Amino acid sequence: SHKSSKREWKPLEDHSCTDVPWLLLFILFCIGMGFICGFSIATGAAARLLSGYDSYGNICGQKNVKVEGIVNSGLDLTQKKYVFFLDPCNIDLVHQKIKSIALCVSACPRKELKSLADIQKFAETNGSTLCSYELQPSEYTTDPRAAKLCPKYPVPESAPIPFFHRCAPVNISCYAKFAEALITFVSDSSVLHRLISGVMTSKEIIMGLCLLSLVLSMILMVIIRYISRVLVWILTILVILGSLGGTGVLWWLYAKQRISAGALETQIAKDNLQALLIYAIAATVFTVIMFLIVLIMRKRVALTIALFHVAGKVFIHLPLLVFQPFWTFFVLIVFWTYWITVLLFLGTTGKHPVPNEEGFVEFRMAGPLKYMWWYHVVGLIWISEFILACQQMTVAGAVVTYYFTREKRNLPFTPILASVNRLVCYHLGTVAKGSFIITLVKIPRMILMYIHTQLKGKENACARCMLKACICCLWCLEKCLTYLNQNAYTATAINSTNFCTSAKDAFVILVENALRVAAINTVGDFMLFLGKVLIVCSTGLAGIMLLNYQRDYTVWVLPLIIVCLFAFLVAHCFLSIYEMVVDVLFLCFAIDTKYNDGSPGREFYMDKVLMEFVENSRKSMKEAGRGGGAEGRELKPMVGADEE
Repeated sequence: SHKSSKREWKPLEDHSCTDVPWLLLFILFCIGMGFICGFSIATGAAARLLSGYDSYGNICGQKNVKVEGIVNSGLDLTQKKYVFFLDPCNIDLVHQKIKSIALCVSACPRKELKSLADIQKFAETNGSTLCSYELQPSEYTTDPRAAKLCPKYPVPESAPIPFFHRCAPVNISCYAKFAEALITFVSDSSVLHRLISGVMTSKEIIMGLCLLSLVLSMILMVIIRYISRVLVWILTILVILGSLGGTGVLWWLYAKQRISAGALETQIAKDNLQALLIYAIAATVFTVIMFLIVLIMRKRVALTIALFHVAGKVFIHLPLLVFQPFWTFFVLIVFWTYWITVLLFLGTTGKHPVPNEEGFVEFRMAGPLKYMWWYHVVGLIWISEFILACQQMTVAGAVVTYYFTREKRNLPFTPILASVNRLVCYHLGTVAKGSFIITLVKIPRMILMYIHTQLKGKENACARCMLKACICCLWCLEKCLTYLNQNAYTATAINSTNFCTSAKDAFVILVENALRVAAINTVGDFMLFLGKVLIVCSTGLAGIMLLNYQRDYTVWVLPLIIVCLFAFLVAHCFLSIYEMVVDVLFLCFAIDTKYNDGSPGREFYMDKVLMEFVENSRKSMKEAGRGGGAEGRELKPMVGADEE
């Protein structure tokens, strides 16, 4: 730490641009993404995606060019705007497409047609011919080819999908087969039907409960600072009681078996007895270790409680922090929508019409375009990570400003906006670099997972185990890097140093405080996990009570699952911000205690709750006989520090 002491931490003194080359690289990458978008819209038959095409390569709703060797191609279909599938329920799950002849028609059948006569009548009244182009409506009931060239009847009632001119059956049970392949437990379409109708009838309740989970999360954010001390001790007591109880029961069972086993000398009884003995010993060892950990961590837990308390204050001073997840989520949704749209356009780009073995037209992809797909996928991961990293940097900037401002009255009007401003002006390159490092770990993991799913059932157990191990290692690495990145962003926000220097400085501080880091990450995360469980349980309970009134005519399993998932997601979003704030505060606190000692000219920046913690820990060190003169010096909080 001697080297890092030379380069003093100067909180918020000077702002300089960091990692500019990475920002330029990121901008170039984004221009590349834009180029792909432009290229796919310009050369991709966007009309083919939006208007749809028939099995003969004609685009519906326009004049077409003849394809060599294909009958019925090159027709003028200006009047026929909708794609109609002769057998819409015949879905090929392997290639994910509908195996059926597609035609362009002028209107979708709005009611069920039961026979060829009905189809003929529909063609005569609505002018929409649902059989292949070579048959005239008058020949539907007489021509022997009609069996192959006309739709499978009964023709389901269908309606056009908005924006994409495809006729889709109104009744979803037809796609139950498709859903079944995705969800294996739905055995017959009636179950799926009941589930969907259950969701539809209780949609107001679902919306209400989702709102309730939002409100509960917000309330929890406010009160967690008051109940954090109680929570920690309840937790500790529960863990100790649980492990003691478990051990006691195991020994009691062992003793009971031992007494009764005197009569029965069978091999099974002996095996059971041995197993019980092993379990009981393991449980005892576990309990002893838990006791020791609780004893060692007792002092460290106090710091977690103090940090949670200060984090609660941060949210009162910076209420806009609570809305951080909302706009991140919004930006991500906008980006993902754009990404999927471009993906659909890419899907139609540069494909050439090729006759397939059945004599219909298929569109196949040209060579070099495959690389565009890869670029586009990397873009999805990097830009998503970039957006998430921007949120981390914004939170870190705001909390650092709060912590290192001695007079809380002198805080900027909205520290969050000031932090966003600082991020955009100075630190976008750092964020781009951090998110790129995560992307580098994520992509190999995704490739391995893809290989793993492709090889299901083909490979031997050993290869499978190796793959699993690699995926696991990469996942752990990703988690560690994410944590380190977040601390690096905090260091950048404090010192305006570039990514590598910040990461190194933060790493040194974290290693010096390894035990405290462990305590905060275990105790703190467990508390937040309890918070999530609390919110999900409360919402679920309210859901059961409300949905219970409707139990006679709806299946309320699915609505309840939806509500609980939503509640968990909301709680996770809010409490992950809380976790971020606690982590940032901890790094600030560690730097504060390292470079300041409370003497004049080197006063602490910290809140008085943390000050009490430092006082207590110094007193206990002094009592242990290790406290020298400097260590035992009383801490005098600055005048501004203890003002709420």
